[in-house]
Amino acid sequence: MATYIVLGKFTAQGVSTIKNWSERVQAAKQVAQEAGGTLTAYLTMGQYDAVGILQAPDDETASKIVLRIAMRGNLSSETLRAYSEDEAYRLVEGLP
Repeated sequence: MATYIVLGKFTAQGVSTIKNWSERVQAAKQVAQEAGGTLTAYLTMGQYDAVGILQAPDDETASKIVLRIAMRGNLSSETLRAYSEDEAYRLVEGLP
């Protein structure tokens, strides 16, 4: 499975309903699971309000998961594809 780092910022709706954090995380995990992935969520301090570690079979599935979560209106996000050490080694092996 591919790994993605999802950096999130709360929308005004997301902040005003922050007490629903637990339910939102469980719903997001369910979205990921239904698509064949997994999600671990963190509430963070700093530039981003939340960080998710998403595992998904491929980029298309990851995009669908993130979009389904975003459709709820609580979070805007930026998604980064993360390569494991082994994946990174394979990527750079053939470089000149």
